[in-house]
Amino acid sequence: MTTEASPAAETPRRRRGFLVFLRDIVVIIVIAALVSFVVKSFVVRSFYIPSGSMERTLLINDRILVDELTPRWTHYDRGDVVVFKDPGGWLPPAPQTPSRPAFVEAVDNVLTFIGLSAADSQDHLVKRIIGLPGDHVVCCNAVGQITINGTPIDESSYLDLPPGDTRASDDDFDVTVPAGSIWVMGDNRDRSQDSRAHQNLPGGGFVPLDNVVGRAFFTTWPFDRLGIVDTHDDVFAGVAEPKK
Repeated sequence: MTTEASPAAETPRRRRGFLVFLRDIVVIIVIAALVSFVVKSFVVRSFYIPSGSMERTLLINDRILVDELTPRWTHYDRGDVVVFKDPGGWLPPAPQTPSRPAFVEAVDNVLTFIGLSAADSQDHLVKRIIGLPGDHVVCCNAVGQITINGTPIDESSYLDLPPGDTRASDDDFDVTVPAGSIWVMGDNRDRSQDSRAHQNLPGGGFVPLDNVVGRAFFTTWPFDRLGIVDTHDDVFAGVAEPKK
């Protein structure tokens, strides 16, 4: 003989079942957020491109993934496209933007915290490494090329130069990269406020490696530009190591 539970007894049981389900959902969300935060902080994070300084390689509003982990073990190479924090005085003061609803602001902050948004992209810069610590970087030789440690490099495969212009830079420079720093330049040389433009600052236009977030390696958006960010290793293959 079976006894059916009374409706009064079923109600607390259903309530407990719902609370257990709700608890499991919250735990899953918290764990996912923590995992995303760890990934963003130590492995990979997303940025968007706010300016045209890296055209043709990266276009305005492209979304990129940045590898934060690998360079800690393998170091950086010439030709790497890197994202870095402002060394001091490179970025203009942030413009005043219309305030957003508090809820939208809170959601964007949370998504940025866990790495699913890139609200802090405007606080970072993206450029290509031209000189590593110890490199002697000079512009330009008789045919308009940059030389690194006396070796000229042909950057025509990625530079976005006006028709008929073959000079890698309109600004001449002759620098030796100090230890712990890099010399960076944008691919769109006429529209890039890079190391050349900041030589008068206390940092001399060099970017401390401690400011580098990581190496850009993949474009995720828009879909028609999905693909690897080219480091053009062949351009720098013949460069000799700096003299000790």
